[in-house]
Amino acid sequence: MRYVYLTLFFVVVLALSILGFRGSLSTRSPLEVFDDMDHQDKYKAQASSKFFADGRADRTRIPGTVAFGRRSDAADATFLKADSARFEGKDAKGAWVVGFPSAITVDAKFMERGQDRFTIYCAPCHGAIGDGNGITKQYGMGATPTFHDVRLRTMTEGEIFNTITHGKGNMLSYADKLPADDRWAVIAYVRALQRAAHSTAADVPPGHKSELGIK
Repeated sequence: MRYVYLTLFFVVVLALSILGFRGSLSTRSPLEVFDDMDHQDKYKAQASSKFFADGRADRTRIPGTVAFGRRSDAADATFLKADSARFEGKDAKGAWVVGFPSAITVDAKFMERGQDRFTIYCAPCHGAIGDGNGITKQYGMGATPTFHDVRLRTMTEGEIFNTITHGKGNMLSYADKLPADDRWAVIAYVRALQRAAHSTAADVPPGHKSELGIK
């Protein structure tokens, strides 16, 4: 039994001598069994370099290069201006688009896409039915607008598109997460949620009224 205690004592002393006491400070480099590529040859931002003639590590963009998935800046500007309704939510006169751009086809597949994107990016705050009671509200999120108040039900589709694109208030931009057509798909699904919550018997197609007992 004595040897067990001696072995344990030796292990503790060895561990402390290698690792040190928790919370203690040391100027020595930490003991690393696996460095996880923490130490590697690389240039840091705004560092100098003897390799380049101007002595800078940072390099300017080579003329004519285009970011992945984009046209050139000039082509992008021309393309966006040619269909401002689709990509900015405004018509040629700068007014908010009412309805959906002509390039957008609102069908079942488009609505399914909108529901999918809404569930991922919008429902956590705005709730599954758009009433502002998302899961984030349980964790201290402030008042989240409901899509069912008069202000948002009467807001033009173009203005909603602009809010998704640029953000508003506590809501940040979702342009980096939702391409333009996906933003329109989300808007289409929001309109469906609004209509479902505020519909009347007159909105039910004649062929389905009997199913609901409507004459």
